[in-house]
Amino acid sequence: MTSTLTDQTVFDRDSAIEHFAAKLRFETDPTDVAAALADGDDFVLVDSRGHASWHQGRAAGAIHLPTAEIAERAPAEIPITTPVVVYCWGPGCNGSTRAALQFSRLGYEVREMIGGFEYWAREGLQVIDDNGPVERGIDALTAPTTSGSTADGISCDC
Repeated sequence: MTSTLTDQTVFDRDSAIEHFAAKLRFETDPTDVAAALADGDDFVLVDSRGHASWHQGRAAGAIHLPTAEIAERAPAEIPITTPVVVYCWGPGCNGSTRAALQFSRLGYEVREMIGGFEYWAREGLQVIDDNGPVERGIDALTAPTTSGSTADGISCDC
């Protein structure tokens, strides 16, 4: 029996290119978002989690706009011409997908930050809570802990 991993009749080069190009057009990751924030790029980082989660900790530079409030609040708080990056808890949660869908329906240019807050924190990027900065180490399973580390973030050299 042939596996779908090795069955070349399943592979369609043009469909693969379209699929991966679309992912890169609509998704980003914590390291790229942190670099864009540091560079002063014009976009808004939106934490779409609930209020308790927001108070527990969040990506530095994010604003809080729970998914259930996007349709009502976004038009008044974020100019329609401003690109948006959304995140939720992490890869086991599709809350950021729901948030991205809400922003898309409103007409915003939106990207989903894959990995969510979990990978933002695990990669050692700046986390804050209601009391200020939260000190966390870098998780060696998600980011380099020495080579490639910088003062304001990490680089995985992808």
